[in-house]
Amino acid sequence: MKAKREPRRPEPPLTARDFLTRVVLIVCASVVMAVNMKSFVDAGGLFPGGFNGLTLLIQRSAQTFGGVSLPFSLINFLLNAVPAVISFRFIGRRFTLFSCLMIVLTSVLTDALPAIPLTNDVLLICIFGGIINGFAISLCLRGRATSGGTDFIAVALSERLHVDAWNYVLAGNAVMLVIAGALFGWESALYSIIFQFASTQVVHLLNPRYKRTTLFIITSHPDELYEQIRLQTHHSATLFRGTGLYNGKEQDMIYSVVESGQVKQIKRAVREVDPKAFVNIIRTDQVTGNFYEVPND
Repeated sequence: MKAKREPRRPEPPLTARDFLTRVVLIVCASVVMAVNMKSFVDAGGLFPGGFNGLTLLIQRSAQTFGGVSLPFSLINFLLNAVPAVISFRFIGRRFTLFSCLMIVLTSVLTDALPAIPLTNDVLLICIFGGIINGFAISLCLRGRATSGGTDFIAVALSERLHVDAWNYVLAGNAVMLVIAGALFGWESALYSIIFQFASTQVVHLLNPRYKRTTLFIITSHPDELYEQIRLQTHHSATLFRGTGLYNGKEQDMIYSVVESGQVKQIKRAVREVDPKAFVNIIRTDQVTGNFYEVPND
């Protein structure tokens, strides 16, 4: 039986609870990112990648070669202006506004907070600073926003091409690091690659949005289970009819691909509808064709 394509549905109105949750996540992410900048990034002389790294590159270049002290917030606002306008038009309005809140808070806090060096070991700074940076970005993504700059690009590419674009962003940051290495020494640039790699891997681990999971569900209640899948995930499914070789009875199998973050709620629904159902869960590396994604608002 051919699966029916689910239409792309608009986001529901933003409730007060959703709004508060997103704001809290974004505030926490901005505080963590700003503290990380003042405690690890500055102490190691690193460039964290993205527009934050480009801002630091411009800031340090102006200080070193021109003797001019530029505020982090001003440079960061100017650099993010164009990506924010593009995101507002092509990704989502609320998504962009929440991202702008993240950019403003991070920029202001980075200027306001004092330097808090925790260690002088550059390797420790790279690893733990990268982990903390990835955690901050993941918090921001959970709040349905980004930290700005190249994160706008990563989200746009992921939505358009249905791929995880964070590794492409990592490759793009290498260009900035080449410039930073030529200006300030290759040691800082090479250590910054370790920082960015650690950050990217944490984002991969904690952000399930662009990960896919294939479900094979053998059940005696296919219609009820499909209805749960459709209502909870907006994904469709395909029904296969076969025969169980152990007992010779006719069996129904539902095949569906969903986002990895939705697997727990589907498993819970399966147990409620059919406690005897057999569920096979397989990680899916790539999907082509029609696949519903919750749109960024």
